[in-house]
Amino acid sequence: MSVSMATAAHWVRRWEDQQQRYAIDRDERLTVIADVVEHATAGHAQPLVVDLGCGPGALAARLTDRLPHAEVLAVDADPLLLALGRSHYGTATRYVEAVIGRPGWLDALALARPLDAAVSTTALHYLDERALRRVYRDLAAVLRPGGVLVNGDHLRPDAHKISELARAVGRRRARRQRVLHHEDWESWWAAAGTDPELADLLAERRSRPLPASEGEHLTLPPPHPAPRGRLRPGRPGLAVRRQPRTGGGALSSREVRYARRRSRWPGKMWSGPCGSRCWLSS
Repeated sequence: MSVSMATAAHWVRRWEDQQQRYAIDRDERLTVIADVVEHATAGHAQPLVVDLGCGPGALAARLTDRLPHAEVLAVDADPLLLALGRSHYGTATRYVEAVIGRPGWLDALALARPLDAAVSTTALHYLDERALRRVYRDLAAVLRPGGVLVNGDHLRPDAHKISELARAVGRRRARRQRVLHHEDWESWWAAAGTDPELADLLAERRSRPLPASEGEHLTLPPPHPAPRGRLRPGRPGLAVRRQPRTGGGALSSREVRYARRRSRWPGKMWSGPCGSRCWLSS
């Protein structure tokens, strides 16, 4: 099923507007993620990049524009959003329907070689912590050494006071940016339900076993900016980089014990955001 370019453009524009309610400075966030991927894939003739929970595909399209020599996969479980993306952004990006985190979900991607980068933004929060860690482990197995995983989501800091501060700052910034006048997620879907051109896709969507949100306790409630604080080492973070396990300083016995408790990615070392380190036990 497909939709006209005009209809797709209308609904993608409205989608991007409503996403501003949940990711203030969304455009800058996508730009920074693209910066990371461009740097990490420099010197590679045809990088393989996957955008997880892509929606209509704004981030995937940006990566395609930034890296015209790359192969970019946009992955989502929603057939309607994928159809909007195909029509609006074109065929330079390969759209794949898959329920991220379900057993065998990577098989749907039909990867013929290791990934150079896996990215996501404000999408994987629907997974609970255990499922998110499982997805991270799945990706660790298919990322090449030196490849990157960038999850630009809103993960809740451990400290309650920092969470409160992030919410307060976010509300003030949302008012300054005037993003709260945009329609919200529920309103977008309600409006889309009245468009006759989307009726068949909506019916197809209702027939799919779409995932329910299970991980909201991991995230900060919108609207808010991404807080700049220290995440606990080993916890799913904003950006991590796979590195060959060579060189580097030895871990202390305490760090090794902590890594064994918190990690399930044997034999790999990762560095995380805000100066944190993620250690992975053998």
